[in-house]
Amino acid sequence: MRKRGKYLQKPGKEKVIIVGSQTIESDLHFQYSMSELESLVSTAQGETIASLTQKQEKLHPSTYIGKGKLEELQHLEEELEPDLTIFNDELSPSQQRNLQDRLNSKVLDRTQLILDIFAQRARSKEGKLQVELAQLQYLLPRLAGQGILLSRLGGGIGTRGPGETKLESDRRHIRRRIDEIKRQLQVVVHHRERYRERRRRNKAFQIAIVGYTNAGKSTLFNRLSTAQAFEENQLFATLDPLTRKLVLPSGYNAILTDTVGFIQELPTTLIAAFRSTLEEVRDADLLLHVVDSSNPDFDNHENTVLHLLKELEMDHLPQLIVYNKSDQITPEFVPRSGEHFIMSAFSDTDRQKLKQIIEKMATENMDYYHVVVPSDEGRLLSVLKNDTILREFIFLEEEQSYKCKGYVLKDHPVNAALKLYGV
Repeated sequence: MRKRGKYLQKPGKEKVIIVGSQTIESDLHFQYSMSELESLVSTAQGETIASLTQKQEKLHPSTYIGKGKLEELQHLEEELEPDLTIFNDELSPSQQRNLQDRLNSKVLDRTQLILDIFAQRARSKEGKLQVELAQLQYLLPRLAGQGILLSRLGGGIGTRGPGETKLESDRRHIRRRIDEIKRQLQVVVHHRERYRERRRRNKAFQIAIVGYTNAGKSTLFNRLSTAQAFEENQLFATLDPLTRKLVLPSGYNAILTDTVGFIQELPTTLIAAFRSTLEEVRDADLLLHVVDSSNPDFDNHENTVLHLLKELEMDHLPQLIVYNKSDQITPEFVPRSGEHFIMSAFSDTDRQKLKQIIEKMATENMDYYHVVVPSDEGRLLSVLKNDTILREFIFLEEEQSYKCKGYVLKDHPVNAALKLYGV
């Protein structure tokens, strides 16, 4: 099957043919997967000019698609003269070499495309190091036959990041560079751990926003925290994690972290490389799992995130599923059973309700206290106002004390003082 149309190439955009092979997945799931590949191409500043698909029991071991379909692809390539041909799965080194021998355009796979987008999106030193590490680990077993293609640094989709000059010397150079990046990342991770340790000592309630890429996480993050995270209708709009303050209805200050989006078939090199980036999530007291309820494939997106959280050993954390984009919801949408909230990130009413739910879930993981504190205990009273969820704060004139009721994190240092004044 192939699709063509009248395409007017936009200035500066590379022309791309996308190729997919449907094996065991359903027609609908495969269709969404190809649509997502096209979105990835667009995010990478490319333009899809044709799509070629094939149904087969298993991927062809040497050329990904069968002989007849490969000939069709060659004719299509002659007709449309694309810059790139991108395949919807991770190609083995031999598949990539064989395809490159038979095609005139540059051959990339889904993994290389995602790595390229991450290379564009990385802003922090850690993010850039993580991307380069993932690219080099992907490149190492695929060096043979790639020299000409990868010698152009920054020469278009798939070439941003590390390049290659001479085969053997580059193998040694890449291995040395991988070791060097790992050393640098250890330093970054150490600094991050010290920063997180300081936050742990301050005992703030930590919330992490996770979800499939383009689910609206950064939009929600910005409107909950009045931050300025990059938000756009693109895949992987956010790469580096951002942390901001979130003020709950009681006035309690929680910490809110926005994270990189998850995606189906996330390259294994990226899962490993970005583990430290997602360490921010490990310390969370609550996960806000944002799902795009307007996407027909929302259920699969939801399952992808849950699977990756399990792979990252984060599935034990308390979780609230937030079905976003309720103003564009599809008729087929059915929410998962369990704790969830349906909303639009653009609705102030919905955001206030979400904050109330977050505060309720926070109190469920805290200890209740009821104390009478003398008015001259200014420091303790200040801590109760800032670091706990106060439900009652009444001045008792006769006793020159304050009656305080509320909730505090179980391991907060103030618990020792609260025992002295407990009722």
